[in-house]
Amino acid sequence: MDRDYFAARRGFLNRALQSGVWTMAAASGLLAPLTALAKKPKKLPPGKSIYDMRGEVLVDGEPANMDTLITANSIVETGSNSYVSFVVGADSHMVRENSKMELGGTGMVEDFMRLVSGKVLSVFGSRNEGETHTIHTSTATIGIRGTGIYTESEPDLSYVCTCYGLVNLVSKADPESQELIESEHHDKPRYIYADGYAGDLIEPAPFKNHTDQELMLLEAIVGRTTPFSSIRGYSAPRRGY
Repeated sequence: MDRDYFAARRGFLNRALQSGVWTMAAASGLLAPLTALAKKPKKLPPGKSIYDMRGEVLVDGEPANMDTLITANSIVETGSNSYVSFVVGADSHMVRENSKMELGGTGMVEDFMRLVSGKVLSVFGSRNEGETHTIHTSTATIGIRGTGIYTESEPDLSYVCTCYGLVNLVSKADPESQELIESEHHDKPRYIYADGYAGDLIEPAPFKNHTDQELMLLEAIVGRTTPFSSIRGYSAPRRGY
């Protein structure tokens, strides 16, 4: 693929943003239903995984219900107009429609997450010394620590917003394209391309398709708060209840 292809691809993304396509997409169902956000979230009890779901949700190939247990080795898939919010140990995820996510780990402790396709918003608890967590998308490898992060995975493009925390972002196609990102509040969203010029496969992106309210919900169902308050407008240390 030549430079003209990549210029056209990036130009399309910029035009889509300016024309409000992302806003319309969010309003048309990419975000969690308002009914889920309206509920007062609280920490899920032991033995419970799913906080909320809608439509077609499969866990390990079987239709899910509110009593389905999701472990650190589960595969979670959603159909059209579907989504699921769930907890695995100290981590929680909100998987959008038409997505497939594969988890890997031991018991209820995730070691990695592979977003095969689609979109997911996640928050991760702190790890012990020597423990790591890695997110894999179509085009990126993301090393994380106690982070809130939103990711989208398409065949030729990934989108990563470090909502807060520290991540090490590396292009799968070109290890020279990498960036250590420290974010307090959606500071440095990025696109990661599948192909292009060495050292130039990561570039700035807009904030899109996820909200502070959703992050607050995900932290609440694992018994924590975000390091910010979208209501009061101040920053505070991340803490447990």
